[in-house]
Amino acid sequence: MTDDLDRKIIHCLRCAPRVSFRRISEVIGASEQTVARRYNALRRDGLLRVVGRVSPAVHGQAEWVARLRCRPGRVGPLADSLAHRAEITYANIASGGSEIICIVRSPSGEQRDEMLLSRLPQVPPVLSVSVDLLVHSFSSAPGTAGWTGHEASLTPEQVRQLTTERTAPAGPAVVPTSEDAQFLTALADDGRVSQTRLAELTGWSKPRVARRLEALESAGTVTYIVDALPERLGYELNATLWIQVHLADLHRVGEEISRHDECAFAGAMSGQHNIMAVVVARNTPDFYRYLTGRLARVDGIKGYEISIRVRRLKQGASLIRHGRLINPAHV
Repeated sequence: MTDDLDRKIIHCLRCAPRVSFRRISEVIGASEQTVARRYNALRRDGLLRVVGRVSPAVHGQAEWVARLRCRPGRVGPLADSLAHRAEITYANIASGGSEIICIVRSPSGEQRDEMLLSRLPQVPPVLSVSVDLLVHSFSSAPGTAGWTGHEASLTPEQVRQLTTERTAPAGPAVVPTSEDAQFLTALADDGRVSQTRLAELTGWSKPRVARRLEALESAGTVTYIVDALPERLGYELNATLWIQVHLADLHRVGEEISRHDECAFAGAMSGQHNIMAVVVARNTPDFYRYLTGRLARVDGIKGYEISIRVRRLKQGASLIRHGRLINPAHV
């Protein structure tokens, strides 16, 4: 069973994915040994993964939100096959088992339509497909992006202690070379892998590892995902909100929603509904309080739809199997 200490450790990693156990212990007031033991248990149990990945922008890729409406009862095998594809970064079954929601990486140039259509299945269970471009991810306050465990949140001062040294990417992205392959594979398996271990894997010196990691991070080439399973933290209900607002209100509304404790992600998208928001709640009454409370007070929302997640298949850089996060490369 997880507790508030586990949630605080996860929140620390949301703020600074590669922060040392010593620094976490200083911020939250637990011993370094306890922090390390708890983190290793969370990772071993498949509840938490920190993953380093190459930003899709480095290779000229865009992200597209796809909704596949399917015949009820015939979704499972199709959804599983999609989740195993490398270009699919998120995949969920929603709406009582009649809808697959996924995010697809694809080139943003002239060949995008052809490639997108080739990556989405044209099979009998699929009744309709809609694909919209994810044009902007709204930023939330430092340390809150993707974090919904608000009962055990860090204080603003604790967040500040972990985020003051973080800087925005500067300059053009650094394109990885063939020499980086083993380096990047190790980060994709464990974003917190030590520089000593990276040196062993690559045959590089530790100073060279440190310099290369700094170059890739500072350019925004390598970013980090902190995957956690909300259900195992006590948050059973996950919903995608498809929100419609006037264009003049788009940025303000998106930014405001992204700062809600319940919001794991908010982004602007093309299409009739121009904001996509992923909301996590403990249960149905908790979700209703959010809809009629914080969300209802956001001025400018014209309309919305709700897709309730039935089954989580893929999240960021991890597949979900039997309630555990796993590396897709290990399947």
